[in-house]
Amino acid sequence: MRARQHHSEIVKRVPGLQFVFVVGVVILAAAYWVVQVVNGQDYRELALNNSLRMHTIEAPRGLIFERGRRPLVENVASYNLLLHAGRSGDLAASRAFAESILGEMSEATENRWERPRGVILVAEDLSLAEVARFEVMSLEHPEFEIDVGHLRLYRHGAQTAHVVGYLGEASEARLASSNGELRQGDLIGVVGAEAAFDKALRGSDGERRVVVDHRGRVKREHSRTLAEPGEELLLEIDLGMQQAVARFLEDSVGAVVALDPKTGGILTMVSSPSYDPNIFTRRLASERWQAIVKAPHDPLQNRTVQNTYSPGSVFKIVVAAAGLTERETTPGESIYCSGSTKLYNNQFRCWKRGGHGRVRLREAIRDSCDVYFYHLGQRLGIDRIARYARMFGLGSLTNLEIGGEKAGLVPDEAWSLAARNTPWYPGETISVAIGQGPLLVTPVQIASMMAIVANGGTRVTPRLVSGEVESAPTGLDPDALALIREALSAVVNDRGTGYAARMPGLEVAGKTATVQVVEQVTWIDSEDLPYERRDHAWFASFAPADDPQLVVVVFVEHGGHGSQAAAPLARLIYETYFKAS
Repeated sequence: MRARQHHSEIVKRVPGLQFVFVVGVVILAAAYWVVQVVNGQDYRELALNNSLRMHTIEAPRGLIFERGRRPLVENVASYNLLLHAGRSGDLAASRAFAESILGEMSEATENRWERPRGVILVAEDLSLAEVARFEVMSLEHPEFEIDVGHLRLYRHGAQTAHVVGYLGEASEARLASSNGELRQGDLIGVVGAEAAFDKALRGSDGERRVVVDHRGRVKREHSRTLAEPGEELLLEIDLGMQQAVARFLEDSVGAVVALDPKTGGILTMVSSPSYDPNIFTRRLASERWQAIVKAPHDPLQNRTVQNTYSPGSVFKIVVAAAGLTERETTPGESIYCSGSTKLYNNQFRCWKRGGHGRVRLREAIRDSCDVYFYHLGQRLGIDRIARYARMFGLGSLTNLEIGGEKAGLVPDEAWSLAARNTPWYPGETISVAIGQGPLLVTPVQIASMMAIVANGGTRVTPRLVSGEVESAPTGLDPDALALIREALSAVVNDRGTGYAARMPGLEVAGKTATVQVVEQVTWIDSEDLPYERRDHAWFASFAPADDPQLVVVVFVEHGGHGSQAAAPLARLIYETYFKAS
């Protein structure tokens, strides 16, 4: 009886159990459907990702051309050897194999081998024969991979180094400020056009995803995102002139800037000594880097924009424009030069021991008479001189695209109080009137100043890259500038101090300057002094005088007289340009 009752209760529970079983099967089927159908692709992708490797496709960096579209900077294929440490069962054997092909490891590679993690760079710029040997042995040594990249080729080496610059590995600070645009090991522009236009030249890297087996060997390509090449860069540089000027300066320390006075386009920018930027395309050993930075006269320094110097007598152009405009002198007024003059109880000497006699403004500029400008500077005072210097663009950046430019210094009374905590003394104005004292300029600023004189009073922004002309009026008196242009022509063509720049068939206008490095109280020939104490030489010019097409500024460090060291170089540059055009 009790057994029959127990059986009855079990029978009653069967439908419930069947319901639970059916529900369970339905749930399992639904879950299977979700996993296999709804989310199947995602799970398959996750499974596949366990056997995927990501390879960056390096974006070709943009090429750089000169104005005639001849290449200055190109890319060439570069083969680098990578080691995937996790794929190697025996690192010692892997190293022995690599050394059997490449020879002994460098010091930098040696340090990376001590604690290899992830992927390390073993060697750069492999030959095709070395690449072939690693590829042949890829089955036995899957831990090695050949990475194909691009190596920058600076076609004209030292001749264009300070214009185009070079690349270097992004620093930690640069990586942190890049908002993820840069990765460890990325190369970026360090100086020159490479740095100024780095983002446009860099482009965007692509990505290649490949399927690998358990030993890390590539089986097939899964997907690919193409790289976007960097933009091309067209410079205003005239390669023929650039190369010629580099040769003219190769035995000197100095700088040359040549530009179009109507557009500001820089045709030539040379700093000497220079360096070969191709040495930076590969990892540089510390000894070689030290040799470069300790080389005589600092070849890495771009003297056209990074070094400041006293302008010397070139600054007399500014003082003449101020004197004429402010009515402190006239073209007909004359001053007597006996070889020296006494002002503020101090004797100030002219560069010409016997003096120039009685001179007017034209002769004072032509013969570079210091005494004339001592008196004119005394009348103007430092603040008015400074105001006109700034109208010519001195004391401020020219906004040339490449970095590292210095603003120079135009002193005045306010500057003296702020910087030196002393008042400006009137005797200091006398030195500034002939371009000495605390007045400092760069060669590119002097080129910009000469463009203003040449084009009649418009400031054009110097530029390396072809594009829209940026200009603005200066407010300078056109009549005063016209008179100064005529006097500058006399400097060259009427047996003035720039006579060495004279050319048959081409009227060159310019101004020489001989800048004292150390103060002299007697007349001593610069050539009789030790090299580091010799005068600096300037020649700032334009041609043709009646329709200026080219401004040329030559600076020779410790070169002596501007008439002897700088003016003849300018003549060679004009010959090169106008014979070719």
